[in-house]
Amino acid sequence: MTTRTVDTTRELAAFLRSRRERLDPERLGLPAHRRARRTPGLRREEVAELAGVSTDYVVRLEQGRGLRPSAEVLAALARALRLAPGERDYLFDLAGHRRPGITGGVAAGAAPSLARLVGDLSPLPAMLLDHRYDILAWNPEMARLLPGFEAVPPARRNAMRLCLLHPEMRGLYADREQVLRDGIAHLRAAWAAHPHDRELSGLITEFATQDEDFARLWAEREVSVNGRGRKVLRHPVAGAITVDFEVLLPLQDPELRLLVYRAADEESRVSLHRLCGGGDRRRED
Repeated sequence: MTTRTVDTTRELAAFLRSRRERLDPERLGLPAHRRARRTPGLRREEVAELAGVSTDYVVRLEQGRGLRPSAEVLAALARALRLAPGERDYLFDLAGHRRPGITGGVAAGAAPSLARLVGDLSPLPAMLLDHRYDILAWNPEMARLLPGFEAVPPARRNAMRLCLLHPEMRGLYADREQVLRDGIAHLRAAWAAHPHDRELSGLITEFATQDEDFARLWAEREVSVNGRGRKVLRHPVAGAITVDFEVLLPLQDPELRLLVYRAADEESRVSLHRLCGGGDRRRED
């Protein structure tokens, strides 16, 4: 793993190989071959045929030999490899073809209006994050929901770091494996979209060297961007709380993410109210 920025050529090669190897030829309706397959998934010539390119071209791409595929070729490869939307975006990012509406710039911080909005969302727990998962703004309800959050130095307030390395947070999520898997998939997408962001690459190196779970899941090269879902929290004070979450992208600041939690059931609503009902402070630093 690089300790600096993304080596897009090598990552593009590795990503294409990983997605080719996971496909089942029979499920794609490809004819059976007499000789046994030595490796899982599709052969390179099968990908080439499905994408309408030469086998040599696929070989050179997977060997990282400096090719710069066009948007049309990338779209054909994405179809051939049955890539999900997030994976397709990742492929385009690695090849240097920007998606419409995505600037690729590094967010410098939260606009004051967005920071105020986070506070105005009370009593719903809410926070504002950048593409690195640095926490830029939060309201009192979110601070109470995350054990020990306000004791963490501001420079260390990164949502992925808290989940991985903050002792009080390690037991918060009932399905920690899935939460990590989703978060790492988001982080990988950001990594490809910001290939020159050394701070982001430094975070990834830090997490991979300090946490075995992160290193294991990062190596799987999963890419997805889930804008909503459900989490079960095991809060040390309030007990079990089930929340539905929404991730919203501001139109003028598409590199930022506004995360909002809502109680998923009446029991969780009561527990959240009991946990958060006494606070009136707002933090936006």
